[in-house]
Amino acid sequence: ALRAAGRLYRRSGLSALVRRTGMVRAFPRLDTLERLLPEDAGIATGALPEFIPARGRPRGRVALLTGCVQRHVYGDVNRDTAQLLSLAGWDVVVPRGQGCCGALELHAGRVDALRRRATALASAFPADIDWVVTNAAGCGSAMREYGHWTSDTGVTRLASRTRDVTELLAEAELPLEPLPQTVTYHDPCHLAHGQKVREAPRALLAKIPGLTVVPLVDSELCCGSAGVYNILEPEMSERLLAQKIERIVESGARTVVTGNAGCLLQIASGCRRRGIDIEAVHPVTLVARAVRWEAS
Repeated sequence: ALRAAGRLYRRSGLSALVRRTGMVRAFPRLDTLERLLPEDAGIATGALPEFIPARGRPRGRVALLTGCVQRHVYGDVNRDTAQLLSLAGWDVVVPRGQGCCGALELHAGRVDALRRRATALASAFPADIDWVVTNAAGCGSAMREYGHWTSDTGVTRLASRTRDVTELLAEAELPLEPLPQTVTYHDPCHLAHGQKVREAPRALLAKIPGLTVVPLVDSELCCGSAGVYNILEPEMSERLLAQKIERIVESGARTVVTGNAGCLLQIASGCRRRGIDIEAVHPVTLVARAVRWEAS
């Protein structure tokens, strides 16, 4: 797992050795990757069950894309996603054989590799589902664009059934308790621009009693993550990140909410390196904190 590997990398002394020998200056992309690694290993969530039955009024059947980065770095977001979808009335299927969606290949311009990923992913998901749910904007955007790169009917059908988790949860009735907190929302590029999903995350946050969502100036401007852009173009990425963090600080919120693993890693890393005490969380994380689980 990425978190475990990052922890081992630091504790083994390799991180200190790399910096002491100057290898970071020789390989600036190594420095970028190191800075993005989370400081701790977080909560070990383990693999999700292959099937989580609906707990609320039955609405249908969905499959959850667990993702590559998401599964290893934000496993708690996958867990919360599955539990909230179940609570909202969805039977949740988590196919064991699913692989990467191909977003990283698409970012790198490797279209043939993307097609192979898309074909394999379409084969991994059952045919009797209403939606394939993603909680990482980069994955959802790549999947919804499959039709641009292939005419395979199985793949294009998968693309047409892909939805972001906030779209489904914004339509649901959930037992929520007050969460007296002030947050601001950053639009992931791959969600707002790539998928045209802007209102659903805000509508979902608006359902939480007591939660105050303050505007973020230039919310739709990139944080500098942009798939693999922060690794390939670290200097420009850092300028975009600095501007984004400045806007977040100006908002007065101590928590920034965003629905993409790359944005979460980028913003959290930037705040941590600057000594800024701002939490970066996924929308489903806040919703899960507010749910009155015993009432469900």
